[in-house]
Amino acid sequence: MTSTPLVRAFSGVQPTGRLHLGNYLGAIKPWVEHQHARENLFCVVDLHALTVPEAIKSDELKARSRNVAAAFLAAGIDPSVSSLFIQSHVREHTELTWVLNCVTPLGWLERMTQFKSKSEGRETVGTGLLDYPVLMAADILLYDSQVVPVGEDQKQHIELARDVAVRFNHMFGETFVVPQPSIPLSGARVMGFDEPTVKMSKSIAESRPHHAVHLDDAPEKIRKSIMKSVTDAGCDYDPATASPGVVNLMHVLSAVSGEGIPSISNRYTGKGYGYLKQEVAEAVTAELAPVQDKYRRLLDEAGYLDQVLAQSTAKVRTLAEATMTRVRHAVGIG
Repeated sequence: MTSTPLVRAFSGVQPTGRLHLGNYLGAIKPWVEHQHARENLFCVVDLHALTVPEAIKSDELKARSRNVAAAFLAAGIDPSVSSLFIQSHVREHTELTWVLNCVTPLGWLERMTQFKSKSEGRETVGTGLLDYPVLMAADILLYDSQVVPVGEDQKQHIELARDVAVRFNHMFGETFVVPQPSIPLSGARVMGFDEPTVKMSKSIAESRPHHAVHLDDAPEKIRKSIMKSVTDAGCDYDPATASPGVVNLMHVLSAVSGEGIPSISNRYTGKGYGYLKQEVAEAVTAELAPVQDKYRRLLDEAGYLDQVLAQSTAKVRTLAEATMTRVRHAVGIG
């Protein structure tokens, strides 16, 4: 009796900025917990980082790409069941992007909300920023990905990838699997500790020291950022009426400990916010301690990390080559 093949999922993470608690609780931890339920491809999308070339230097980008890969392994991604690789190590990404560029209407790209927001107020905008969604579509379609786990803010990009796949299939025959977005049911949406109405952000954290907790922060830095988190002058733990900062702290504690929000709310009724902050700080520090230890060892002993990346690259390149063979045949090149 043959087993049903696992659904293939593609996930991409940019190596811009340092990974923070929001990345960990919102994406990485749920991926680790459910990695055996799907065939997962985890890609460090370094080519996407080039859309803002002035923000990254060559040696820095290489180091950050490796750091992201090391963080994934340290958090528990198992390379025996999941593929972990760096985007630029598989050249078919760029080849497929060019082919897809030639079938993607310009109007589709100009209406993308992220392009509008990121280009607003800038004197010049690189073509890569406009073309970013096509590269993202190529990332997904290259591996016959069936699902793409994303947040709501990325859903429009997946819709474009679907539209491009459908258009290409209509023009050249059935070539691509049309992917589906998968909005995770689990995974916390962590807000900035200094501004709890804004989602925790790598770019904001670069200029504001207590906006985020980074995965490689020292324990004392973690505690300081959480203890300085913005709340209010009251003592309200009701999720429906509490201030955004208090709700954020309760969600972080729930995501780390597994305790439900109602239980946390009941436990802290009548207590000052300092007690909640202290527990959150201790819980986050304890959660990240083993991750940080393994992360440091992976970077110190680079051989294992290099081996994992090389093996995964060889594995996914086989998938990429098969897709590009179909694409080249469909359009009459190669």
